[in-house]
Amino acid sequence: MVNENVLNKVKEVMAAPSCYEGLKPICENYLKAVGTAGEKEAADQLKKALKADVNSIDEVIPFFESEEGEKILGKDTAAHLAAAAKEAKAKGVKYCICPACTAGGWLLDHESEF
Repeated sequence: MVNENVLNKVKEVMAAPSCYEGLKPICENYLKAVGTAGEKEAADQLKKALKADVNSIDEVIPFFESEEGEKILGKDTAAHLAAAAKEAKAKGVKYCICPACTAGGWLLDHESEF
């Protein structure tokens, strides 16, 4: 039986406004496959997608500090996120601080559980 925490984190990834649109159907497919013969294949697809889509804290800090980040997020928001990400990194956080990456990172750290 799949750990309830795993299912909740998959749902968190899907519900996060910051979730990459291409990841949502992969999460849905996994949730539908739990308890079926296709569960392992769906889990493998989800793990592969998470590895590709979840950003590290070291990837997002330069983005938040970049002109592109300011253009997309707005100067004040980008600066706030850069500061928050640096603070998180100093505390040992290894994934992006957005809700999708936070939940997705948890799943990556617990991938042996699904």
